[in-house]
Amino acid sequence: MSLAVAARYARALVDIAVDPKNQLDPAKVLECLEAFEGAVQSSEELRNILESPAVPAARKKAVVTRLGAPLGLPVLVRHFFYVLINHRRVLLLGDIRRSFQTLLDERLGVVRADVSSALPLDDEQRAGVVSELTRLTGKQVRCEYSVDSELVGGVSARIGSTIYDGSLRGRLAKLRRTLAAEA
Repeated sequence: MSLAVAARYARALVDIAVDPKNQLDPAKVLECLEAFEGAVQSSEELRNILESPAVPAARKKAVVTRLGAPLGLPVLVRHFFYVLINHRRVLLLGDIRRSFQTLLDERLGVVRADVSSALPLDDEQRAGVVSELTRLTGKQVRCEYSVDSELVGGVSARIGSTIYDGSLRGRLAKLRRTLAAEA
């Protein structure tokens, strides 16, 4: 239930962020959500204020207003947080941010890829991975990188349910299957 509620709030924020008349950069809105979520997670006092039903909504809004300047929150994003406060949905902030990111990527034609490599990739290698995945999918690709010690070498990428295996382990497994089929 809470994920469905979070998705509704995220959808409304995506509508606001991509509407040209609002003059918002959707990436900036995502950064603001991440920054605000990080501030809430890192400060127990802030979390207690925003999540406590004993603290009046006006005080919570004042805290958001005061926090908005250093975080660079646009007015519309600050008002979105006010709506969350009014409807007691601040606890859903993490789910809303994740849903917002997913919905925004869908609207902008971006796909997410989980890329694993045997060793950390440098900037040039990461650019090459993004370029190749963009060529393969025909879409803009946003990658999340991780190191997988089980890979002997190379890279493995997962986009949705599709796996692009350029790892040495994957190549050896393919060679094993080919040799077994010929025997």
